[in-house]
Amino acid sequence: MPDSLKRVPAAALLLAALVLSGCVSPGTPAPPDERSAADPWEPLNRGIYSFNRTVDNATLKPVARGYRAVVPGLARRGVSNFFDNLITPRTAVNNFLQGKPGDGLTDVARFLMNSTVGLGGLLDIGMEFGLEEHDEDFGQTLAVWGVGDGPYVMLPFLGPRTLRDAIVLPVDWLGDPLYHYDNTSAKDKLVVLDIIDMRYRLLSAERFLEDSETPYITLRESYLQNRNYNVHDGNPPMDDDFYDDLLDESE
Repeated sequence: MPDSLKRVPAAALLLAALVLSGCVSPGTPAPPDERSAADPWEPLNRGIYSFNRTVDNATLKPVARGYRAVVPGLARRGVSNFFDNLITPRTAVNNFLQGKPGDGLTDVARFLMNSTVGLGGLLDIGMEFGLEEHDEDFGQTLAVWGVGDGPYVMLPFLGPRTLRDAIVLPVDWLGDPLYHYDNTSAKDKLVVLDIIDMRYRLLSAERFLEDSETPYITLRESYLQNRNYNVHDGNPPMDDDFYDDLLDESE
């Protein structure tokens, strides 16, 4: 494995995000005067989208399918729980930074309970006790502090992001405990397993894009809408641009 990959924490890699861009043909970019305001770099993004698709079809996708076929469901669930639990402290820190101490304390309690009674996070005991799982990162924290999204970007290997979130990815990587784990051999194996797990989790979502007549647009708008949903903790302001873009593309 390349040295650069050894230094990248598993949970922050989010390599699985690229795979949604690897399901279908990127299509033709819209003319400049018809492009979405959120995607001014559409031609470049579509090229990277196509590159990610090629890489995924040759590597991660078949591996993830094999993983699903060979590894029992209970074991797969345990692996997913383990990596979710591993980044819970980072989520807690971001909740505190966003002015949500209650959610932050819940995250701390979840982490302590799952890491002990839950056998190192393999079991989600916290959920059984009503401790809600959260999903927070530093990009969301900056959004709460008033930093705008910036243009939509498609990163090689890492998939869709907003410019704000792409810039602060290293901060999220630093918040992953694997980044600070000194046992290189063990870390390499955990990084690979985390990537496979993330890719496996997205297998069921591929049909959503495969059934779309405009997969690049569908991926972009779905990502941006989901990101907005997460930033506003499930209560985003009303925005008709998503539906307008889809209607315009269909027409």
